[in-house]
Amino acid sequence: MGFGNMQKIMQQAKKMQQDMLKKQDELKERTIEVTSGGGAVKVVIALDLSVKSVTIDKDVVDPDDVELLENLVLAAMRESIEKAKSIQEKEMSSVTGGLGLPGM
Repeated sequence: MGFGNMQKIMQQAKKMQQDMLKKQDELKERTIEVTSGGGAVKVVIALDLSVKSVTIDKDVVDPDDVELLENLVLAAMRESIEKAKSIQEKEMSSVTGGLGLPGM
């Protein structure tokens, strides 16, 4: 492999890195909304997995059944993280060409 080929590979790697950083910044700005309990709990999460908000309908707040509320919040959080990760992987693979780089 000649120096020209190595230089070309390095340029491609640098461009991929720049594209990945740009995509990561874009993902921070995009959000998804997930609900549980028929809309009683709503979670908004960015595609970088940062939670933006959690909204709980007052009708689901029952001091005698805190476990139900905990389960609804947990379900919404889990689903939002799964969806965000799925979108994140899809978006990043468009940049990496499906290389499956760790942490991406």
